[in-house]
Amino acid sequence: MPDDALGEALLIRARNAIAGEFGLPPRPEPDHPALRAHGATFVTLTQAGQLRGCIGSLEAWRPLEEDVRDNAIAAAFRDPRFLPLSPEELAHTHIEVSLLTPAEPMAFRDEEDAIRQLRPHRDGMIFECHGRRGTFLPQVWESLPDRHDFFRHLKQKAGFSPGFWSPDVRLYRYEVQKWKEAERP
Repeated sequence: MPDDALGEALLIRARNAIAGEFGLPPRPEPDHPALRAHGATFVTLTQAGQLRGCIGSLEAWRPLEEDVRDNAIAAAFRDPRFLPLSPEELAHTHIEVSLLTPAEPMAFRDEEDAIRQLRPHRDGMIFECHGRRGTFLPQVWESLPDRHDFFRHLKQKAGFSPGFWSPDVRLYRYEVQKWKEAERP
């Protein structure tokens, strides 16, 4: 069950981190005890329902408060798929924060067995092979609800062809708690 107080604290910190890069004053930040524990987040930015940036951590290696701030700044200014966010865009940029559970390795016999084990709308996935890695948050199931499509696109994100398979493939699954800001005009 998502902790709404934690979600609010994370969303405000993400927005304040981005706003601070433009020299804008911060909103008051509510405290939450989980902010000091290590946590892994992804920060997703959208505008009019379209992706505008998404950067995150797959492993909890620093305090949650630091992780969400750094990932918010990275999503706004360092996602290689987009130009850096401009001050004018911030007012109509929608922020979502996903807090990841620790990734668990999956055991499977072959690709079809791995695909059968996927839990749509629940699993975030990490695909790893030959030094390359890609991940999809569970939210990606909304646009790729078919298990086979989800898996093919994940392989492409990791830098492989949709038909690629190797006995060296390693798969991990995780879940998220997520919080979204209200849509901005």
